[in-house]
Amino acid sequence: MFHYRMVRLLRSRGNRVDHQVKNELLKSIRPLRWMPCFFHSLYEKWVSKTKAVSVILEFEEGKCHEGVNEAAEVLAAHFRCSVRHTFTRISCCSADITLEGLEKLLDGCSTLKKVHLNKKVTALLDTAVPASGAENVVRDGEKLTGRGITIAVLDTGVDPHEDLNGRITAFKDFINDEAEPYDDNGHGTHCAGDAAGNGTASNGRYKGSAPEANIVGVKVLDKVGAGSLETVIRGIDWCMDYNEEFPHRPIRIMNLSLGGTAQSFDSEEEDPVVKAVNEAWRSGIVVCAAAGNEGPRAGSIATPGVSSTILTVGALDDNDTITRADDEVADFSSRGPTVYGEPKPDLLAPGVNIVSLRSPGSFLDKMQKKARVGTGYVALSGTSMATPIVAGIAALMLQHNADLTPDEVKENLIKGTVQWRNRDSYVYGAGYVNAEQSIES
Repeated sequence: MFHYRMVRLLRSRGNRVDHQVKNELLKSIRPLRWMPCFFHSLYEKWVSKTKAVSVILEFEEGKCHEGVNEAAEVLAAHFRCSVRHTFTRISCCSADITLEGLEKLLDGCSTLKKVHLNKKVTALLDTAVPASGAENVVRDGEKLTGRGITIAVLDTGVDPHEDLNGRITAFKDFINDEAEPYDDNGHGTHCAGDAAGNGTASNGRYKGSAPEANIVGVKVLDKVGAGSLETVIRGIDWCMDYNEEFPHRPIRIMNLSLGGTAQSFDSEEEDPVVKAVNEAWRSGIVVCAAAGNEGPRAGSIATPGVSSTILTVGALDDNDTITRADDEVADFSSRGPTVYGEPKPDLLAPGVNIVSLRSPGSFLDKMQKKARVGTGYVALSGTSMATPIVAGIAALMLQHNADLTPDEVKENLIKGTVQWRNRDSYVYGAGYVNAEQSIES
């Protein structure tokens, strides 16, 4: 195998190529093992020109425009190769690239730092709201409901459910480029309801933690709940652009109930999606990300939840009560440490059998018919459900004190947790989220 062009290239100049990209390229030459030797050269030449891999190109800091221009010029000369989208804030772009294109790019792009695989990312209220201390929170004579605070839900879309009537203030679709809000999967609508549903269709029974907050729907996952680093980063970038365009009504909170398998780099910001969420955090947006659903395995925190900067949420099973005595971490909730050896999740919120908004006719609605609750709701479990509950509590905090920075929101949420168990922080984080105590902090 070592005499093949592809293998020689990846061995000699592979320090700038993510091992996941290498694996994708090497898959294409596996059939050589079963081919007669006289076909090898012809087949490898054909694969090198035609087998395209979707990647994220990372350039040296401050040299994004120069790098993208160089890459575009090099790739334009090669079949099936092209630059797609540029992410100036994190000095990256997405591209399609063949082995032949990669070889020329490594030779001809002086600012290229790393080639990452554009890997797959997937989608990971009843007693949950009062159990997390988010019901009837009153400060300075005002009941906190998230009014005036905007939460961006980066997910499968948001259905215009009656429980969100008049509060979906913007919608952006990076999958099908539709203009009006919709959700062909149902996951994003459920998450929006976990955070901001007002219970209209249930006479106030199934409400989110911030029932008067505004929602911005950003569709970055498709009908079956799948997307890529590229679509997620585009969504994050769009939220920051939105805040620059509408500074009078900015997105204050970003909910990411999604994730992918984390890969260890020399530093966490070499992971493009972690770099993107950290940049959003620095721009003033509180980023809440799901820990993942790969528990009880240790070291299973998903990316971007591995970021040490943002807020990472695990799931608790509250056993459908508001008492602490019968609570336990959900078996599926991902455990720390992160791939960098750091403690995560930061805290836990209810994530088992959470009743929230149903998107009629969507993929999940058809697949989970037995989970329907009445006509307007559905019960789902996952760290995906726990995360927007915390996002909603962050909205209550920002309604009470709009000057809080993301770091202060995170610090107060952690300080306000209920430490009802003296257990491993890699499993429980700081403890169970509590809105009353976090706002008091």
